[in-house]
Amino acid sequence: MPLLRFDIYQGRSDQELQTLLDTAHRVMVEAFKVPQRDRYQIVNEHRPSRMIAEDTGLGIPRTNHFVMIQITTRPRSREMKETFYKRMVEELEKHCGIAPSDVMINFVTNTDEDWSFGLGRAQFLTKEL
Repeated sequence: MPLLRFDIYQGRSDQELQTLLDTAHRVMVEAFKVPQRDRYQIVNEHRPSRMIAEDTGLGIPRTNHFVMIQITTRPRSREMKETFYKRMVEELEKHCGIAPSDVMINFVTNTDEDWSFGLGRAQFLTKEL
């Protein structure tokens, strides 16, 4: 936890995807101070006709390298989120060649009772985590 979902256009190689996921994980560990093995990531690839990502009228250019990152997480401070936004675009540009204009990030916040990591228990509530 957090759970990161990536929506991207089809066409990236396995190595490009691995670099994207590894980079995003490093940023998440840094920004949220979570354990290294706290890694849950899902990639959804779309044909160009199956995903539309405009700019809400902000004049932000998009290319076929666009990536939407949705983070489902327990509450995080504004400072943590702002650090995450900034560091994510910096690191994706540096390691993946993805322009900051091609990165969109969305947080979905939930609570401890919304997570079970297996075994039919809510480990945050049972104090296993």
